[in-house]
Amino acid sequence: MTQSPSFQTVMHDPQWLAHRYDPGHDAFHLRHVSRARRAAMPFLTDEYLGSDKPLILRRVDAVEHAPPASPIHFIFHSAYCCSTLLAAAFDIPGTSMGLKEPVLLNDLVGWRHRGGGGAQVARVMDEGLRLLARPFSAGEATIVKPSNIVNPLIPAIMAMRPDARALFLYAPLEAYLASIARKGMWGRLWVRDLFGKLLREGMLGALGIAPEAFLGLTDLQVAAAGWLAQQQQFQSLAGTLKQRVATLDSETFVDRPYDTLDALGQFFKFELDPSAITAIINGPVFGRDAKNGDAFAPGKRAADARSGVALHAEELEKVVVWARHVADSAGICVALPQPLIR
Repeated sequence: MTQSPSFQTVMHDPQWLAHRYDPGHDAFHLRHVSRARRAAMPFLTDEYLGSDKPLILRRVDAVEHAPPASPIHFIFHSAYCCSTLLAAAFDIPGTSMGLKEPVLLNDLVGWRHRGGGGAQVARVMDEGLRLLARPFSAGEATIVKPSNIVNPLIPAIMAMRPDARALFLYAPLEAYLASIARKGMWGRLWVRDLFGKLLREGMLGALGIAPEAFLGLTDLQVAAAGWLAQQQQFQSLAGTLKQRVATLDSETFVDRPYDTLDALGQFFKFELDPSAITAIINGPVFGRDAKNGDAFAPGKRAADARSGVALHAEELEKVVVWARHVADSAGICVALPQPLIR
């Protein structure tokens, strides 16, 4: 008979990913995921992890045997802005490990929406962050890229980790809307789902759009409103958190990948060797589509963007004008302050 591993063994083995939290049983679900598998997956979700049964540990047992907290930083984003690629680029053994959308944080958002008490959610989030930041080697930093549905929890996350720094990554308005448009029905359904979540979080009120007007918005107006709400949050938090936050737009990242990795490494409190940065940019991470692993030829992203704009040019032009008017009225910057690189 195979003997189950001890709590101590499991919690000191970073291959046991803290994957889910079950508030009904006050338990963490862990999945055994090697570093190589994590790097190969676009997201740490059930879709990619497969159907293996998780190891379920009571929260108190997991936390009691977990190692001390390690350095952790964050890439928060507003979607469709190359955040998966950037997180993947920070899988640098001995320096950092990028975690792409761990579901545990999504579970806490869902629990909160179902009525989870603020103090309870905060406690589990603090403990969950500790479990996520178990490095594969001593001294490694963990770079967490949550799903953007976790963004309402940013103030609490940053308060719990006063040494953490955060990058706010976003696509320029026109590029974001073009991405949604060319994804067809699924992109339009996604932005409406996001709109509903942002509405529930009270993040749409600052836009000055009357609630009775919501049903009259087109799909791309809904997309623009969601983009503006997230942009307003990032702008406000940059002013509050000051030097702990830097901002970056996806076009700057794509145009200047070396400068981005160099500056972000320093911002996250470690320096990357120039040859290491060059190897990352010339390696497989930048040579494949971060979402599906397909070969990503130079210029393909720009060509896809141009085709999306051309196909939906009239609608995009009108919605961009409308969104900029909303932004001006609400005092929202379409280009965020505190850029990572200038």
